[in-house]
Amino acid sequence: MAGSGGRRSLAELSLDEFLAAGSESEPDGGWEEEEEGARPAQRAAAERRPSGKARRQGQAQAPPAARKKGRASEHKDQLSRLKDKDPEFYKFLEENDRDLLNFDASDSSDEEEEQLHVPPDTLEEASDDDEEEEHETVKRKKTSFISVSLKMVEEWKKGAERGLTPKLFHEIAQAFKASVATTKGDDSEADPSKFQVTDAAVFNALVSFCIRDLFHYLQKLLHPKPPKNKLKLVLPSTSPLWSKLRLDIKMYLNCTIQLLSCLTEASVGAAVLQHVISTVPYYLSFPKQCRALLKQAIHLWSTGEETVRVLAFLVLNKICRHKKDVYLSPLLKQMYIAFVKNSRFTSPNVLPMINFMQRTLTEMYALDTQTSYQHAFIYIRQLAIHLRSAMTVKKKENFQSVYNWQYVHCLYFWCRVLSTIYPSEVMEPLIYPLTQVIIGCIKLVPTSRFYPLRMHCIRALTLLSENTRTFIPVLPFILEIFQQVDFNKKPGRISAKPINFAVILKLSNANLQEKAFRDGLIEQLYDLVLEYLHGQAHSIGFPELVLPTVIQLKSFLKECKVANYCKPIRQLLEKLQENSAYIASKRQKAAFGVASRESVEQWEKQVKEEGTPLTKYYSQWKKLREKEIQLEISGKERLEDLNFPEIKRKKQDERKEEDKKEFKDLFELDSDSDEENAGFPIKGKAKARQASDDSSEASSKEYGEDDDDDEGEYEIEEDEEELEGDSDSDEEGKGATEASQGPPKQRSHPRMSRSDLEQLAQGEEDVVEDLAFSDDD
Repeated sequence: MAGSGGRRSLAELSLDEFLAAGSESEPDGGWEEEEEGARPAQRAAAERRPSGKARRQGQAQAPPAARKKGRASEHKDQLSRLKDKDPEFYKFLEENDRDLLNFDASDSSDEEEEQLHVPPDTLEEASDDDEEEEHETVKRKKTSFISVSLKMVEEWKKGAERGLTPKLFHEIAQAFKASVATTKGDDSEADPSKFQVTDAAVFNALVSFCIRDLFHYLQKLLHPKPPKNKLKLVLPSTSPLWSKLRLDIKMYLNCTIQLLSCLTEASVGAAVLQHVISTVPYYLSFPKQCRALLKQAIHLWSTGEETVRVLAFLVLNKICRHKKDVYLSPLLKQMYIAFVKNSRFTSPNVLPMINFMQRTLTEMYALDTQTSYQHAFIYIRQLAIHLRSAMTVKKKENFQSVYNWQYVHCLYFWCRVLSTIYPSEVMEPLIYPLTQVIIGCIKLVPTSRFYPLRMHCIRALTLLSENTRTFIPVLPFILEIFQQVDFNKKPGRISAKPINFAVILKLSNANLQEKAFRDGLIEQLYDLVLEYLHGQAHSIGFPELVLPTVIQLKSFLKECKVANYCKPIRQLLEKLQENSAYIASKRQKAAFGVASRESVEQWEKQVKEEGTPLTKYYSQWKKLREKEIQLEISGKERLEDLNFPEIKRKKQDERKEEDKKEFKDLFELDSDSDEENAGFPIKGKAKARQASDDSSEASSKEYGEDDDDDEGEYEIEEDEEELEGDSDSDEEGKGATEASQGPPKQRSHPRMSRSDLEQLAQGEEDVVEDLAFSDDD
């Protein structure tokens, strides 16, 4: 280019000249200055310049005013000089890089200085005036809210009926947000609504309109594309209007979840949940809101009122059916944890809710067997680990970790899951380990105090065996009770009400001494044997299976002397023998051998369809038993306990008054002496009975569950001996409880005829003898 020929070569420059030339070219932008050529005057000036170090020192000492000129202005001047010095290159820049020529002339150094923060000399302190200004701004914001009225709600309803628009839906959603904000009692919301709801009638009208009709009109507005597969759920996000309504719908769904968490009335909660069920496709379009809904629905499913629980489960089920791969696994985990948390205590009122959670959670596990296997394996293994630690350490804390309601309900729940999902090749390997855990739980503390827990475990094994067609040896754990309990022993206590084995795990030492314990035990053993053998009634090997049971029942009938206990066991024995004879006669006609498994299964299937004597009897017994259980759950007395005897002893003063009224004419003169003579033996006997009761309680506390109360049997033995002479042969089967009804009847004065009364009135000695005889009796 021009001027390039006069440039000195690099070898001719000294070190100071080279450094000075280099430092000069940097701020001047160089590429263009080098192309102009180095003029002799510039070279002479460069030679006269000091070294680079001295130059930098001079710049440091220069005042700030000397460096005020910015680089942008210098660059602009260089470009303007370039137009005169090198018009060709300037023209080239105009054609190819016009932005460079149109450079902003504002001083960049000023901008750099503006970016730096310069602290003030004095700092300002916050004053009360600033806080007042903030409060004033908040007040202005509050006063700017639009109060919703019933007239506005009616206008929104009419507008939605005519045709919902995005703008109208936005206003309704904002008003709904304002109404929900009143339920939580917190006004510090980041994005408050422009509306305000202050009237309860407006709140009810607006919420009612939204949960009943709003989304019906919204569905018409969106009109999403129908899917090719009709079974697939239609998502509203396929609509062309979705982008306009997305934010308002998202806000509405958030408010609905918040409303669910605030409601306490069951009927209102049920109405909102029904609305949520219809809006599940909208929740599926928002993953974050869907997770929040699932969390709230799990809470309602595990703790809500009965109707709310059912509707919450329908929400969970619908979401998981359509987004199984995303939500099912975490949902199963959270539902199982909620189930365990809420099954810690069991009572007649809580038991139906626990059964409901078991059945519904089982239905959720049945949606996907692969996922269910992973969960079942982990949780059954946890149960086994607790059992192993209790068997090895053998401390009270370890026993309590197994012998509690949560553990027992979990065992029964997994039996229900495996029974429901069967047949499944995936879940079938878990049957054996679960059975071993339940059997180990029975054997952990095999004492009579834990008979109720044993019966819960036996029922779980019966359910698993019957539904999975797996033989589990349950009968030995039932028949063992016949050998361990002495049913002939006289009870030491009489309880006012029966023992409900369905809602207890452990019996107290006092319960073991009661008559109600043996009565309930016989009833439970009858139920357990019948339930288990009913599932095996069609088996070709039923006669051999039932043989040990028949032998044990015959032995019990031979040893037991209580007619009330022998009657149901004898009936059970007859039904078992009848069914055994029926199966034996049917299999004698079979033309196949034992090795032909397919033929055996076909034969058993045919017998099951035809029905056996035991299955027919079981179906009738089950109906009656369910009615009794319903009465127990509702808190009513059971059928056999409606006429439960009660001993009522009249006070001495009351008896005196009755005697005076009844024999007013005959004993008016001799009443004082009669009463004095009558009082002594009764008072002494009352003291004797009270001492007997006290010694019975002390004995039961001292010796615990394995001790016999000799003194506690005194009163009952005496009453039974007195009743033996007066009882008829038809009343032989009365128990100790009914026998205790006799003494108060005999101690009370019977009604006498007129001739008997006249005879008693003849002499003082006869009267004294009769009264003394009556008291001793």
